[in-house]
Amino acid sequence: MNITFYGHSCIGIEVSGKHILVDPFITANQKAAHIDVNEIKADYILLTHAHQDHTLDVEVIAKRTNAVIVSGYEIAVYYGNKGFQYHAMNHGGSWQFDFGKVKFVTAVHSSSFPDGTYGGNPGGFVIEGEHKNIYISGDTALTMDMKLIPMRTKLDLAIFPIGNNFTMDVEDAIIAADFVDCDKILGCHFNTFGFIVINHEEAIKKFFDAGKDLMLLDIGESISL
Repeated sequence: MNITFYGHSCIGIEVSGKHILVDPFITANQKAAHIDVNEIKADYILLTHAHQDHTLDVEVIAKRTNAVIVSGYEIAVYYGNKGFQYHAMNHGGSWQFDFGKVKFVTAVHSSSFPDGTYGGNPGGFVIEGEHKNIYISGDTALTMDMKLIPMRTKLDLAIFPIGNNFTMDVEDAIIAADFVDCDKILGCHFNTFGFIVINHEEAIKKFFDAGKDLMLLDIGESISL
């Protein structure tokens, strides 16, 4: 399983020969100016919620790649009504795709499209594939529901927002790592704009002092599990 960070909360996952793209927000992110959306592969596009900083590039990528859009019911149907392929889910449900199993789990946030259209309830994804399991929390507050995840799935990686103001901060993300019983964390949703700027060295040290590994990848950088 290969994971690439495309900036903000956009993650690319390559597993079982399939390419999964999560929350594509690239073309308006000045820090990701060196990333060409026309070169990004996507068999599936997973969306945690409807906010523009998670959905901006969905349509242009899905139109080029014919990707299946996977999200909560309201978001998936919204794109389905525009002619895109989609697979709708809801909280607690899971589905076996050709790359692995996906479960849609709780997130505490808000969700609406830029035009004000209702975006349903936000969520996160637990992905089990190629003997590696990851949790993508989406934009969320710290929530006790996270404790349910390790009851079913042993995680190899958790992807958490750490920028504060709109989501968890570093301290809450450390608690979240305990809740999901995972010590390997990939940080996202930080530094894109002023409200969510963090101190990298300080964040990494706080995780290290808690016995955990926080990875803050450069945009375009990849890791393998």
